[in-house]
Amino acid sequence: MIYDYIVIGAGLVGLSTAYHAKLKHPDSKILVLEKENGVSKHQSGHNSGVIHSGIYYKPGSLKAKNCIEGYSSIINFAKEYGIKYDLCGKIIVATSNEELPLLDNIYKRGVENGLQNLQYLSREEFREIEPHCEGVRAVKVPQTGIIDFPGVANQLKMLFENLGGEVLFNQQVIKISEKSEIIVHTNNSEFKTKKLISCGGLYSDKLAKMTTNKKDFIIVPFRGEYFKIKDEKNYLVKHLIYPVPDPNFPFLGVHFTRMIDGNIEAGPNAVLAFKREGYKFSDFDFSETLDTFTYPGFWKIAAKYGKTGLGEIHRSLSKSAFTKALQKLMPEIQENDLVPGGAGVRAQALNRDGSLIDDFDILKNGNIIHVRNAPSPAATSCLSIGNKISDLVN
Repeated sequence: MIYDYIVIGAGLVGLSTAYHAKLKHPDSKILVLEKENGVSKHQSGHNSGVIHSGIYYKPGSLKAKNCIEGYSSIINFAKEYGIKYDLCGKIIVATSNEELPLLDNIYKRGVENGLQNLQYLSREEFREIEPHCEGVRAVKVPQTGIIDFPGVANQLKMLFENLGGEVLFNQQVIKISEKSEIIVHTNNSEFKTKKLISCGGLYSDKLAKMTTNKKDFIIVPFRGEYFKIKDEKNYLVKHLIYPVPDPNFPFLGVHFTRMIDGNIEAGPNAVLAFKREGYKFSDFDFSETLDTFTYPGFWKIAAKYGKTGLGEIHRSLSKSAFTKALQKLMPEIQENDLVPGGAGVRAQALNRDGSLIDDFDILKNGNIIHVRNAPSPAATSCLSIGNKISDLVN
């Protein structure tokens, strides 16, 4: 059989792309290949479950556009198919006067991105809704929520299959060759297709290099580790509580997140992982670590963020240091209030010059499309991104 489309990756972006392509081309033969034994096994299923509002992203960027569009789409999708979600809102808290200009910048960016009903809150006002939180001023973002992203992925798979699409698991792609058609070689089979879309997440650069000579970036994995708050202390957090992001580090900082299962997560830190799917500090892959350490851009970013990065490692190894970081937002939280939670690994695209690729990056070359970079808010934006990618394959 020669497929009309093959999609590599059964995460949220891959499944959404396949689903939208099938909707637009109902008679086409579409196959999704996934190396794991189920959907959303990595970034799509290991994130914090937050529906992002779009307040952080540069106006006009693909991140901003797709987040705003994807936000409405995923809420409507959840309503239609009975997927658990809650638009609980969040506050972004400045813990010192020095952070107030940064908080203002975030507020202005949100307004530019079309967010409505953003509110500045004084200390007295935000403590009315989060009485255990500390700081000097906050911005309330009512659009932010939480959702069951694995539930979204499973629903997309079911809808795609109901339309006649095919999903095959335990199919790790090891080679892509182009003859009269495109041949996708996996660890135990090969498949022919007219058009190919790769949505490989943590291995997006490896897949892209199978069909292009472009070597302008690599994926560097950063692990985010969480603690859970003990059930008896869940009353400390009512909504989502975020700090003002550190402008010297490309992550949002440790925060408090209500989960869709009722638990409260605290975190994450952001630690360089020594394996692309390394969810524990001890996880190590020599070849993947060598890829990172021999890449010229890595040492440039290490020089820029080295001090902050060492602090993240310290918090990874020291529960007391992790607790101290959380106490900036919530002084009451104590080390014995925290129990080990989960972890996720973020695929961070890094240029040769040491700069981070902060936006979505989609490369089209003939009949092959590679989604090379799809960082947060890709989960929130998955329906919007998948819809747009499916337009590109025509």
